[in-house]
Amino acid sequence: MTTRRIRAAAAAAMAGALAACSAPGTGGADGGASADAVVIGVASEPDTLSPLLGYGKDGNSKIFDGLLARDADLRLRPALARALPEIGDGGRTYTYTLREGVKFSDGEPLTADDVVFTYRTVLDEKTNNTARSELDAIEDVRAEGDDKVVFTLKYPYAAFAARTVLPIVPEHVAGGQDPNTGAFNTKPVGTGPYVLADWSKGEKLTFKANPDYWGGAPKVKKVTMAIITDDDVRATRLRSGDLDGAVLPPNLAATFDEDGDRKTYRATTYDFRAVTLPTAHPVTGDTAIRRALDLAVDREAMVDKILDGAGRPAYGPLPLDDPWFAKGIERSRDLAEAGRVLDRAGWKPGKDGIRAKDGRPARFTLYYPAGDKVRQDHALAYASDAKKAGIDVRVESATWEVIEPRMRNDAVLAGFGSTGDPDFGLYTLLHSSLAGDGFNNMARYDDPAVDEALDTGRRTRDAKARKAAYDDLQRALVKNPGYTFLTHIDHVYVLADRWDGLTTQTEPHEHGFASGPWWNVEDWQPKA
Repeated sequence: MTTRRIRAAAAAAMAGALAACSAPGTGGADGGASADAVVIGVASEPDTLSPLLGYGKDGNSKIFDGLLARDADLRLRPALARALPEIGDGGRTYTYTLREGVKFSDGEPLTADDVVFTYRTVLDEKTNNTARSELDAIEDVRAEGDDKVVFTLKYPYAAFAARTVLPIVPEHVAGGQDPNTGAFNTKPVGTGPYVLADWSKGEKLTFKANPDYWGGAPKVKKVTMAIITDDDVRATRLRSGDLDGAVLPPNLAATFDEDGDRKTYRATTYDFRAVTLPTAHPVTGDTAIRRALDLAVDREAMVDKILDGAGRPAYGPLPLDDPWFAKGIERSRDLAEAGRVLDRAGWKPGKDGIRAKDGRPARFTLYYPAGDKVRQDHALAYASDAKKAGIDVRVESATWEVIEPRMRNDAVLAGFGSTGDPDFGLYTLLHSSLAGDGFNNMARYDDPAVDEALDTGRRTRDAKARKAAYDDLQRALVKNPGYTFLTHIDHVYVLADRWDGLTTQTEPHEHGFASGPWWNVEDWQPKA
């Protein structure tokens, strides 16, 4: 959610689907039976295609490459670098040597200066990149000749190599532009397997294969991402043959189970759904209300009924099977204890069953993005569970343009989650220094013990110390939850069965453009 905004209301998407029954671009010919082109329906589009503003920061961009990339098992591998970095000075220097012969899609060669320019621009406070804090460890980045880049860190940062999947941009193009407003944001030039051919905002993005890609020209020559915000509309257009593939909620994906021409792919994820509990609101800012909501929710029922089993209960931001998960924080629904917590804090039941304190009812509004059925169902289930504890949650749908200005005071059914290292997802979600910084720390959470754990986890390379810090953090969240964590959801995709080489990775929250079975579309081979 942090880099994607829904661009059109569900009604507009439905109207577009009814107006024409052809795939975005050139219609059925894009999808049809052709194996060298694919049309994929996704729920949202990027705000920008510039890595300088955060696009593709976690890897898998089709337009760009990073120094490193991740394979199907999320292991780091060389990309623009010849090899994994040389680490020196007790973890304070990382040296990369660039691959020979790599060119940008405009024919200009990649050099170390491009790498330096990319990182220095992202780190510049004048650049509107809300992910800048992720590179806080960098003290300096410099080029040594045309093919060597050296990073010097302020402190040893165990996860730094994984940060260098950040896409590299050409200084000769982007260097002469304002990174916040320049044409590069919508007309990017990269080293990746595809180039942007067209972008019709709110409708589609079309990518064409880069014939000179250093990794070899892709067999899939054209990829179209159709922006269809409504889940039901995506399923309808997929069924009609208007799309070759789509991101779908589990219940809609299940309707294709008997379709022999399509395959369903299910990816485990770090993607969780949670309710933000803004500290500025007099109800959601009360710790007793937060704890009672955490105790009142039936996570298992949400997994079974909303996700059709395609997910897991979320007892915090890290999934149950993650090695960094703090064992023992699993907890069952306990309405009786929720009631006792509220009683002790002075929230007494009224005649209508809704609790109140000092004349203020335990009531707040919860927003979810229009067209997102999974979030809608989570929001409604959450409100139902909360009511059993005497808390009145008013559920409303809206576009992100409406929701964003209200995030300071109103709750949101949000989605977050990052792969690679616990620092990646937890710091931006919880650290008080990022409170209200765009979609970072949406709840404006502020807990000194959590801040201390986050700083320890980020600044030490000792694995045991890091594990202890993140265990402390997760236990602190149980005592003082700034969010009500609900479920970790699996991502489900349905795609025409015309290619070999499709796999899924364990995915972050953000999916559609990078994650999904198409994370390695450049490696697909048409079926014989």
